[in-house]
Amino acid sequence: MSNQPIGDHALLSDCHTAALVDRRGSIEWLCLPRFDAPSVFARLLDDDAGHFRVGPATGDVTVTRSYVDASLVLTTTFTTPTGTLELTDALAMAAGSRGHRLGHDVPHILLRRARCVDGQVDVEVEFAPRLEYGLTVPLLRHVDGGVTARGGPTELRVSGDVDLEVTDSHAVGTATLAAGETRHLALQYASSWGDLPAPWEAEAIADHLDDTVTAWQSWSDEHQRFAGPWQDLVDHSGRVLQGLIHVPTGAMVAAPTTSLAEEVGGERNWDYRYAWVRDASMALEALWVAACPSEAGMFLDFLTTAATTVHHAGDLQIMFGIGGERDLTERTLPHLSGWRDSAPVRVGNGAWNQRQVDVYGELLDAVHRLRTQIGDLAEPERAFLVAMADSAMEVWDEPDQGIWEMRGEPQHHTYSRLMCWVALDRAIDLAEWLDATDRVEAWSRGRDEVRAAIEERAWSDEAGAFTQVFDGTALDAACLVIPLVGFLPGDDPRVVATIDAIVERLTDDQGLVYRYLSDDGLEGGEGTFLLCTFWLAEALALAGRVDRAREVFETAAGFANDVGLLAEEVDAETGELLGNFPQAFSHIGLVNAAWAIHRCEAGESLDAPTDRWDDHDPTS
Repeated sequence: MSNQPIGDHALLSDCHTAALVDRRGSIEWLCLPRFDAPSVFARLLDDDAGHFRVGPATGDVTVTRSYVDASLVLTTTFTTPTGTLELTDALAMAAGSRGHRLGHDVPHILLRRARCVDGQVDVEVEFAPRLEYGLTVPLLRHVDGGVTARGGPTELRVSGDVDLEVTDSHAVGTATLAAGETRHLALQYASSWGDLPAPWEAEAIADHLDDTVTAWQSWSDEHQRFAGPWQDLVDHSGRVLQGLIHVPTGAMVAAPTTSLAEEVGGERNWDYRYAWVRDASMALEALWVAACPSEAGMFLDFLTTAATTVHHAGDLQIMFGIGGERDLTERTLPHLSGWRDSAPVRVGNGAWNQRQVDVYGELLDAVHRLRTQIGDLAEPERAFLVAMADSAMEVWDEPDQGIWEMRGEPQHHTYSRLMCWVALDRAIDLAEWLDATDRVEAWSRGRDEVRAAIEERAWSDEAGAFTQVFDGTALDAACLVIPLVGFLPGDDPRVVATIDAIVERLTDDQGLVYRYLSDDGLEGGEGTFLLCTFWLAEALALAGRVDRAREVFETAAGFANDVGLLAEEVDAETGELLGNFPQAFSHIGLVNAAWAIHRCEAGESLDAPTDRWDDHDPTS
């Protein structure tokens, strides 16, 4: 229901869209056929916005959950007074898809299998779709092979070997299972203007469920080679990140949900089902460590293609729809009450047309990391990347909204200037490859100018740290990135002082890091930010404090739920997960921090990140 803890949910993915299933066996969120489509189940955001539950009829149960080894296929085990029920859930992969074919040509089908392990269990099925974010109550009716639900542009069918009775806008059914008995259900999707595929029999559902497990395991076996500390966490995060990639385009969503609040009852509720340029360089490194360069290359190809087609007059859009869409105009859905009455519920994201000059550095850093994978560039692509570096040189000293997309007045954010330095630094190194050696002298002057400004105006003697904005005193966890991008060594006294100041003045009692505590133009507050806490762990490792880095890493990773998923934030008072879920940034931070700690423990310097991609193997 819309008051369930965010951490009570688990992720299912077919690399086109995602479902969230809670500890009761209820699908509480699902958009079809892709991440950013209108939902068909959204009880996560309102009690009457749709759900699909399979579980014991009795409420007296003990629940344990886990993913089938090396997959995103979920097993939920219900222990009841009379017996034990095992529910297995997956979004189906195409039959026979293996390795790099994971997520291609998927059938858009949710697969569910209930098996009595011992004793006897009464199983209850509740199918209550609500289309278009709960706005449409569909017409349910019996058809050969199951029950269909049709409304507006969407048609669904539940098929399998559980008899369902249609009552108004619900379909319900029960089955009593003895030890060894199973029931199977498949939820199929089609446009109302197309034809639903044939209904699935129980045997086909069982076979396809097993094949989907094999597909995920094949991908994991071929892609995952990390051999450092916390290997299980890193590998699982790699699968989560793969599950957040829209394979048809290569876009990675920041999260598969919208409007999960950053503060209970607050208004900081955003739609994260889009691809941000700012995620690029960090995501690419995490994909390399925990997956493989092909997934990273897909994401980079998506970003450069989308960005190239909309680049105008020196401005680079900060985010795109997962099909490359530019217009992500934000609107509210007033008919939804929101998770724990945290309204408004939003779709679209008003940050799409904000100015954030950090994106030049993030894009060029991503290209720099993947240059050997990219090969030769066509002239329009070279010209575009050269224009990105020129734009960074031209606009680095102009105010913007910053990495955190503040909705107040533009300011001179330190992180934005830092990433303009990164853009020029990486462009200089790429100049020959870009056929732009004639630009090196100008880019070098620009890089030196940005460096001087950051060292002079971002450092505050009063704060004893690098600060959020030029000539300010407020702290910002984004300054932890200074050593991560090679602007200064990790043991530089100013870096160390910034780390100490953030630990002292920007962490909660649990040791988790806030993004900032300054005014951002919005009402209310937010929780601590897990990505920033992983940045702290990475910065501590680069500063030579590896033991402390391990402690911070384990503190942050310890907030993963029972199936290893992280949200965006943590409530500083309750320790509960907050924000959209699962959050790519948090899993990216986990992977990159584990990698940095691993390398620092091996005595390898990270002060020059330009060699990370080519010269280091996560298996070493």
